[in-house]
Amino acid sequence: MTELTVNAGGTRALMDFAVAKGASRKALAERSGIDPAELQDQDGRIPFAKYVALMRAGQELCQDPALALHYGEAVEMAEISIVGLLGGASESMADGFALLNRYARLMIDVDTAGSGDRFVLERRPAGPAIQVWMVDTRRNPNDFPELTESAFARMVCTSRRYLGHAQFASAVHFTHRAPAYRAEYDRIFRVPVVFESDRNALVTDDAWMTRRTETTPGSRHVAGILGAHADELLERLDRSKSTRGRVESLLISILPTGNANMLMIATSLGLSRKTLFRRLKIEGVTFEKVLDELRHTMAVHYLREKKISVNETAYLVGFSDPAAFSRAFKRWTGQSPRAIASKKRGGGAGNQGL
Repeated sequence: MTELTVNAGGTRALMDFAVAKGASRKALAERSGIDPAELQDQDGRIPFAKYVALMRAGQELCQDPALALHYGEAVEMAEISIVGLLGGASESMADGFALLNRYARLMIDVDTAGSGDRFVLERRPAGPAIQVWMVDTRRNPNDFPELTESAFARMVCTSRRYLGHAQFASAVHFTHRAPAYRAEYDRIFRVPVVFESDRNALVTDDAWMTRRTETTPGSRHVAGILGAHADELLERLDRSKSTRGRVESLLISILPTGNANMLMIATSLGLSRKTLFRRLKIEGVTFEKVLDELRHTMAVHYLREKKISVNETAYLVGFSDPAAFSRAFKRWTGQSPRAIASKKRGGGAGNQGL
């Protein structure tokens, strides 16, 4: 099973929140197994198990069992992920919901049921109106109900900040039992809260989904830029979950040794050579094909973007013989590596006056 992960930005925000409430950053790091250096890259990934350990450590050190609720109440989505920034540029709540579903895995990558979407909409008649149930499809939610608490509190409190006194949610349902801090649910949500329900869901009116939201001039342009970056992050996350992506991540660091081989990579992944072969075959590739295509990609990158010499590039992608590298490069591109390198240098010189 692929390891589930959380974005570093959200993990750092949780740690900062717990510290602001009195917890020791050092103690939080030690108990969760998270090196603070891992949290410097907003888009980096942290194992989900470490995030759970961080939340539990924060509850104990802050002496606040409702820490997840308070975290969702206080910290907006835009502070923890690019997903929040995209949502803020949406023209309607329905658009924002669609974006949330598309990019939810960038925040927290969890097991889901059915279609694979973290949230699904269920429309139900309620007298003359139509209720919309925004259902969280996360599997085994009661193993870590804090994730549901923080997600729903964040949605409700963020919408309240933007809508003033208007109430987005008309009810909230949770599959777990009412905790000892039940009163905090009532204070934060301000609507009927149902525990031990058959689903985790926010209930709203269908009219909210088509309501137009206020956007600032240029927000559509900004959303386009953010969306392109989010798509790139999503692709990177998908690669890290595939066997090919995991193999490539290991290969990049050992290519210069010239010793990249299937047994070494299989051992690093905790697999047998046979199992790795089978998993790559399911994805339609062989180890040799992954290695060859990675060398091709990295060689072009080094020559065109990094302006590295041909001989050094040959070494970096695992060739001890520059002549063998040149033959491989011509097979990949139809050109010699020196031709690619000289084109790059010529283009750079011609742009000096710009």
